[in-house]
Amino acid sequence: MDVLEESDEEGEPRTTGGKKKRTMSYVAKIDQLESLISDIGVMHYPEPYQQNTAKERTMLQYAENFRQQYEYLYPDRKPLLLSPLNECKMQKFVSTTLRPTLLNHKELYTWKGCATFVSDFLIVDSLDLITEVPSYLFASTTILKCQKGNSFDFSTLLCSILLGVGYDAYCVSGYATKEICLMDETKEICPLLQEDDKNKKKEIMPPVKKYTVKPVRELQSKFEINQEARRRAEKILDDEQKQKDYEEMINLKIKGARDVMYGLRVHCWVLVLAGKRDVPENFFIDPFTGNSYETTNERFLGIESIWNHKNYWVNMQDCKFGVKNVRFDLGDPVKWEYMLPSENQEIVVPDSYEYLDEGEDDDEKDVEKIFDMPPSWAQQIVIPAKDIETRCPKGEKIIQYKKANLEKYAPYLNIDGMVKRLIEYEDIECTSFLKVTEWYANRRDNLEKIERNMKTRTITEYFRNGRHLALRKHVFRSSEPETDRTMKFNGKLRVDGLMSRVETPTEMIGKFRDRPDFLIYRHTVFAKRLKKVKLPGASHSNYRTILKIIERFARNRKKPAHQDVAEQIFLITSEHVQLTYHREDDRITAVKREFILPPNLMQKDDQEVNMDQIVMTFEVREILKDRAAERRANELTISVYDTERNEKAKEHRRTQMRIEEEQRLRRAEEEVDYLAPFLARLGQPKKITKKVAMTLRSDCLADMKQRLIDKANLIQSRFEKEALELQNKQQWYQQNQISMTKEDEQAYLSYCSEAMFRIHILELRLNKHKERAPTRYLALEDKIRKDSRLAKKLKDC
Repeated sequence: MDVLEESDEEGEPRTTGGKKKRTMSYVAKIDQLESLISDIGVMHYPEPYQQNTAKERTMLQYAENFRQQYEYLYPDRKPLLLSPLNECKMQKFVSTTLRPTLLNHKELYTWKGCATFVSDFLIVDSLDLITEVPSYLFASTTILKCQKGNSFDFSTLLCSILLGVGYDAYCVSGYATKEICLMDETKEICPLLQEDDKNKKKEIMPPVKKYTVKPVRELQSKFEINQEARRRAEKILDDEQKQKDYEEMINLKIKGARDVMYGLRVHCWVLVLAGKRDVPENFFIDPFTGNSYETTNERFLGIESIWNHKNYWVNMQDCKFGVKNVRFDLGDPVKWEYMLPSENQEIVVPDSYEYLDEGEDDDEKDVEKIFDMPPSWAQQIVIPAKDIETRCPKGEKIIQYKKANLEKYAPYLNIDGMVKRLIEYEDIECTSFLKVTEWYANRRDNLEKIERNMKTRTITEYFRNGRHLALRKHVFRSSEPETDRTMKFNGKLRVDGLMSRVETPTEMIGKFRDRPDFLIYRHTVFAKRLKKVKLPGASHSNYRTILKIIERFARNRKKPAHQDVAEQIFLITSEHVQLTYHREDDRITAVKREFILPPNLMQKDDQEVNMDQIVMTFEVREILKDRAAERRANELTISVYDTERNEKAKEHRRTQMRIEEEQRLRRAEEEVDYLAPFLARLGQPKKITKKVAMTLRSDCLADMKQRLIDKANLIQSRFEKEALELQNKQQWYQQNQISMTKEDEQAYLSYCSEAMFRIHILELRLNKHKERAPTRYLALEDKIRKDSRLAKKLKDC
């Protein structure tokens, strides 16, 4: 396509030749654009926002020429989004609005992380006219500041981030269903529920052994069994059909009849092509929800054009049946009409036109210089870490799905640390609760998730590793002890190897692994508690009466089978103990023994029983007590790297700043002018003459010499004083040596040792001062000679 040479005085391409309807829509957008800019509150933009470069003006001319020819050749197709207005009412080509940016956040390195952030961070602002492309398109930095935008703004931001992390991403302008355009997910199943279905493990059937005893044959009619199974299947199908019809009726009631705007609603989404970043196949990303779809998905009804930061393509394929037959081979000019030719663009010439090239010499062909896309005019995208953490506007967001509501919260927004809550309902009208699931983060008790099942009235708590007593899962109905509950532990982190514990009011079952005593199972049966009247001041024991204990052990290959206990049963009430040993590999029966407790065993005088050694506690009450305290406290942990919330980190930072300020002041004091006091003596002369310079030099050196002498005299006087005191002390010792006690003599020796140490130190300081004094004097003299204020005057001296 040839470039139009006609332009206005400022070099901007004219918009003549467009449709009247398009022009009226364009003019009507100006007032809306001004209100949007005032809402953003950013009036001072960089120079690239307010004017176009020569290359950008040429690109706009290309776009205008392309638009005119496109509308002439395809008058029945909708106008393309080519050169919308930006924040400063300047026309910018859509490809230059994309700004590929690699952000320093690990959460934004995968397409899923990028899509989730964009969908959570921005608020959906629908198009002014749902059947037309917008006449304005802001930079991604502006959209991030105002935190709202339409589908084109969402896609521009998402595509810029994806291009920055290495994906082959494109913005797609086309048409989609009403639910996609309005972000209506009330007919969609929540992605969290879909993940749960995928993560459910299939039931593992036990392996079929070759040699097993066949079960007893059931004498029942197979015909009756088949008939009963058929009736049950028909009933299930009938119930499902009724439920489906009911849901469809509710959908029609809520959503209305057929969408009269079907196929006309304009939408923008992102296309990711296979190849880069190990993407196996092409897929779409809806920027409103962050969900991915196949390129044949029926939710997307048509494509007008796609673009990235390098080029622009118009779809030439029929979308009568949606996008399921669209092929994304951008190098095929039959399927995609490109805006700018690239260096590796190959034009396929049919065989019937090969005669046109026979008379031309390759050297005589005019090679036109390829015009490449101008660089992006938008500023580089910057997303602070605080925005990555906060995600949603004001830190919270609610999404309604089919029979479910999903609530998202920023970390530390809720005092209990909840970051996500999923509420499931039984009916499509969301009136009857089914299940509530809450996710937590940064909890001191390592709580990760809580599930509340409204049907079974059970509560399930999940914990991360590091929890006290290695508790991993807790299923219960009541927080009171001696009720139905199931606890699962991380046996690898426990000394006793406990894996799970199931408790009822009268029973407790524990399972173990990797214990030195090979215990794998313990079943305890308790007697029912009798109702007792609690007297004030009286102590009550929590111990329950045990009726029976069953323990099972794994095989210990270091022992013979007939000596290795497989199961032991303690019948407390009947005072019997039953032992069953492991069976030998070549035997079909096992050794069993039974013991009866002697009636007078506990009555012997020489029999001492230590109750602390035979009584075993099951720590259930301790766990319940801790959980009750943790629910009341709701304490959250703060990372040492979180400088905004960590008070210790803040105090450390303030201390570091104070130390740095003190060091700065100390350095400033050290840099005080050494000639200042001597200039003050001379009355602060405005001009330093040779005579003044000589006076300053002599006074400064004389002062330095005097200070060195004074310091030497001070050290010498202290040295002589210490020596004299030591001499006097020694004379005193000679006179009183006979009458001195051991304490006096020890005190004298200590004094002499300390005095000799002080004398030695003073002697070292004096010698070091004598060595350094000439060097310091010469250094000062050299500093005066090189001083810029005195150097010229003292040069001849």
